[in-house]
Amino acid sequence: MDTQIKASRRLEVLMLPFLAIGHISPFLELAKKLSDNGFSIHLCSTPINLTFIKTKIPTKYSPTIRLLQLHLPESPHLPPHYHTTNALPPHLTPAFDATLSAAESAFSDVMKALAPDLFVYDVLMPPWAAGVAASHNVPAVQFFTSSSAMCAYLAHMFHRPSTEYPLVDLNLTRHEHERIRRLIGDKRDSGRGVFDDNVMAISTSREIEGKYVDYLGEILQENNLQVLILGAMVQDLDLGDEGDSSEVIEWLGTRPENSTLFICFGSECVPSKEAMEEIAFGLELSQVNFLWVIRFPKGALPEGFIERVGERGRVVEGWAPQARILAHPSVGGFLSHCGWNSVLEGVRYGVPIIVMPMHRIDQPVNGRLVVEIGVGVEVGRDGDGKFGREEVSRVVKDVMGGEVGEDMRRNVRKIGEKVRVSSVEEMGVASNVLAQLCKNNNNNGQFVL
Repeated sequence: MDTQIKASRRLEVLMLPFLAIGHISPFLELAKKLSDNGFSIHLCSTPINLTFIKTKIPTKYSPTIRLLQLHLPESPHLPPHYHTTNALPPHLTPAFDATLSAAESAFSDVMKALAPDLFVYDVLMPPWAAGVAASHNVPAVQFFTSSSAMCAYLAHMFHRPSTEYPLVDLNLTRHEHERIRRLIGDKRDSGRGVFDDNVMAISTSREIEGKYVDYLGEILQENNLQVLILGAMVQDLDLGDEGDSSEVIEWLGTRPENSTLFICFGSECVPSKEAMEEIAFGLELSQVNFLWVIRFPKGALPEGFIERVGERGRVVEGWAPQARILAHPSVGGFLSHCGWNSVLEGVRYGVPIIVMPMHRIDQPVNGRLVVEIGVGVEVGRDGDGKFGREEVSRVVKDVMGGEVGEDMRRNVRKIGEKVRVSSVEEMGVASNVLAQLCKNNNNNGQFVL
């Protein structure tokens, strides 16, 4: 009997996302998809993050997605409630980095106790993540939670620095290019490559990034690496948890179809006070309906703004169910910083994106991709990288009320449906590859997949 159970068990996958909500979310979606394809998942994070994750796992996945605690070393400079980047004060970032870097021993204990068949870890985790897997003879896959376009550009800059980048559509500014060049320089100085393992998985679909996937695969193959496309890791609405969102959804229900602009800059991107003011005044000028999610609203908006916009605008503090809002029929546009999760959700639910990249190096690349495939428009900036209220108003009115917006809505809906279908197929292929990787490493027993 014991032999029969061993032979038919599910493959055990240990997952380690970076300690940020924007990274945990695609890992959780990947966990669901792998679970649907016959794997058992152990998702590891700090206790403060697990408190969040627990609320996001639907009941149907309780038997196959389990949570494991990672206890970071104690530090007088970093209390446990800051063992996450969510709401981490900027002055504590060095302490956070140091504490996470010192967690190798704690994670090694987790790996030893579980002895998984496969390890999937975040590209932003410290070098010890790959080292721990190797020391325990566990095959590892690095999960890159941004676009193939971003990944291809990084790979080109690292492996082909003396040649011109052949995919010119991204059209990065000199400032944006230099930020990426500095990152590559830091990688070289540390003695690390861009990627730490032989297989790199990406949350994307060939329907929106085919040429970037091909170019990335070309570079990686030259360096004995493999790219694995997972499909778009986007939350399915029937699996989502609405949370305390009934008031927001009810308000959207009072707005006409395609009339409302959704504005959100992700879980960690905080625009400057000057940027917030220009966006607010631009919204006033545009006269469109809007729903704006703001993490830290106090003092960020111009005085009297809420009163002046009245019922046509709604500001939500902290959190809102983004996927459910984007899927609502009254939402006709999405003003976004272009974090990759947000881009995929906007495309998946057929909503044109107003591109407004902020601080991270991947956001401009993701934003240019959005424009390139015809599902968004970027807000123009001056020579200092700043945008004004008039430009915000112009783009918002074009997308929400003009022919540009109507054409874009038709296009993004077609692409979104193609992404939905292709992602199922891509995940199926990826699951088989991951299963084979495990079997090649351990040929004892026959696994159910």
